[in-house]
Amino acid sequence: FLRGLLDITDNIAGAAIVSPGDVVRWDGDDPYLVVAADKGTATFSDIANAISAEYGHWLGDAFASGGSAGYDHKAMGITAKGAWEAVKRHFREIGKNIQEEPFTVIGVGDMSGDVFGNGMLLSKKIRLIAAFDHRDIFIDPNPVDLDASWAERARMFALPRSSWQDYDKALISPGGGVFSRAAKSVTLSDEMRALTGLGVQAATPAEIIHALLQAPCELLWFGGIGAYVKAKSESHAAVGDRANDAVRADAEAVRALVIGEGANLGVTQAGRIAFARKGGRINTDAIDNSAGVDTSDHEVNIKILLADAIESSALNPADREPLLAEMTDDVGALVLRDNYDQTLALSVAQATAAADLDSHERFMQRLEKAGKLSRSVEGLPSAEEMRALRQAGLGLTRPELSKLVAYAKIDLFDTLTASAAPDDPYFQDTLIGYFPAALRRFEPSMRRHRLRREIIATTLANTLVNVGGPTFIDRVRETARAEPVDIACAFEAARKIFRLDELAVRTNSLDNGAPADAQVKLHLHILAALRRLTAYLARRGRMDGGVGAAIAEYRDSVDAQRKFLWESLADPERDRATARRDEAIAAGAPADVAADAVALSPLASALDIADLARAAEWAVEPTAYAYRAVGALFALDRLRLEASAMTLEQHWDRLAMRRAGEDLFDAQKRLTNAALRAAERPASADRAWAEAMATRWAASLGSAGDAARGVLQELESQGAWTFAKVTIATAEMRALASAVA
Repeated sequence: FLRGLLDITDNIAGAAIVSPGDVVRWDGDDPYLVVAADKGTATFSDIANAISAEYGHWLGDAFASGGSAGYDHKAMGITAKGAWEAVKRHFREIGKNIQEEPFTVIGVGDMSGDVFGNGMLLSKKIRLIAAFDHRDIFIDPNPVDLDASWAERARMFALPRSSWQDYDKALISPGGGVFSRAAKSVTLSDEMRALTGLGVQAATPAEIIHALLQAPCELLWFGGIGAYVKAKSESHAAVGDRANDAVRADAEAVRALVIGEGANLGVTQAGRIAFARKGGRINTDAIDNSAGVDTSDHEVNIKILLADAIESSALNPADREPLLAEMTDDVGALVLRDNYDQTLALSVAQATAAADLDSHERFMQRLEKAGKLSRSVEGLPSAEEMRALRQAGLGLTRPELSKLVAYAKIDLFDTLTASAAPDDPYFQDTLIGYFPAALRRFEPSMRRHRLRREIIATTLANTLVNVGGPTFIDRVRETARAEPVDIACAFEAARKIFRLDELAVRTNSLDNGAPADAQVKLHLHILAALRRLTAYLARRGRMDGGVGAAIAEYRDSVDAQRKFLWESLADPERDRATARRDEAIAAGAPADVAADAVALSPLASALDIADLARAAEWAVEPTAYAYRAVGALFALDRLRLEASAMTLEQHWDRLAMRRAGEDLFDAQKRLTNAALRAAERPASADRAWAEAMATRWAASLGSAGDAARGVLQELESQGAWTFAKVTIATAEMRALASAVA
């Protein structure tokens, strides 16, 4: 099979791509081919790599990762550790730290298995009350000595080819035991009946497993092969796993709080959705067990890098394998950070899923039209099902959002690799950051890496979707009328200009120290600011000079404005910001993090102020004071707040309000510019000076200024703000700004 693959695969010889002889090609050059050995078996990888060497395949032993000179996934425990990041997040969000508090687990697998075995050693607070594999059923109804249980599981993990029969029966609590699945029936103890809910004296092993899948527990951990949970609406035949038809449970009957899919397809997609709809916490297997694939990706890219380092004499060939081994923990840390960030993305998206239903549907429609997505294949709702969700006030579930996150990353990766964005010198640091620190001495080889553009595109796509959610590009594109590549680059610039990556790290450091809901709300403040800032940078050619130039142009000004931000706010805006800060603190956020997150809303105008100061040739501080005083005089902050807070049914209405918000920013900037032209530069700036200056300037406008303010006052005096009222007010401000420009 491997020879057949390599016989028709292009190769690289020196700097040239060489096509195989006697092969008619209908596609372009493509020498990239790697394989994955089933179950991560090192022997299979070594066989594949030996064939790769025989063929002179350019990837060498990067052809099959995980071999004797690669990263052993089971020894690293990386797949289980990645899934555990997801499990820990689920529990944090229900207020439990499973590294410090006991919790009950029912599992699928045995301690000799990679994902199950490693997973059941990741917390010493695990109360493993039941587990099964293809041979045996393990039941420990009431484990008390958790340290002893953990030590016994660790012993079995280290024991080659162990089974549940090897478990020290003396450690099992009363009423439990290990039972062969080959038995015709098993006598049930009182404790087993209480655990399983079976009200009979004896049951078949299949009946016991079926009951265990539905038994109350905090975590249902899948570490073994097989599809064990489906939706009630699905037939067993549709699942396609006949071996487990007799034991499979319906998701609607599963009483676990959390499901962790360390193994593939433990639950069908319809089953995941059904479980999530009834309040269960679950992602998808592709999210939970992605760490193994991510590790393989890192291994391949590292080996490509080291091959170049050896060829350029920067690395002695004899030092390669010791260096690979030395970096094992560093590679693991990079991979687990990806798992952490990706599950955070789902939590943030889930928090606003109902409000974002329309944008999610439009995202799916766009991909469908491009031939990149089939909703039916991926188990995503049809147009009719989306209408039903909208009527019920519901959003997509976490398993559905998992699919959108994956497709958003793929779509953006394709867009970025087809563009010049990965060639921006700024992203050299992104490339370097992808690799462990020990490899930074090979930076020249990194610059020559054959997949450097793909690494940069992957990293940027992952970061943008993890932070911004699956529809970030689409939403900003509609507001800013900018192209996806410009949006992605503007996103990166905005994060660095406003130090939002640093604020996100501070927010994440609150894990288990602040309520998860409070953390998510802080991230939502970051996201709201990012959308506005990215839109500002992406339009009107502000990214033409590249990401680094944009950061250099704006960051110092933003840093300066942050220092006097609270003092510069007019009373109504400061009162709103203070109320939001106090609300965040009451929810459990530390005062400094809460203040910095809430400040992002008023600070979102910092780019406008920086451009205004540059154009008017004023210092940034008096410009900022003037900008806010003019905004307060015409209630522009209030108008923007009303526009953003309005609940609207139609997509086009929501888009109109987002654009109205941008129009109001633009009007405020133009009005302030006019005010600055009429003012004298002050020796020092404060609110009193700015308010007096703005009042004098507004009075000089005569009837035009009075008329505009009169319209605003009349609109506000006649009940709540509506779509029509905001539209009229925005038009008045645009007209006034044009008149005084």
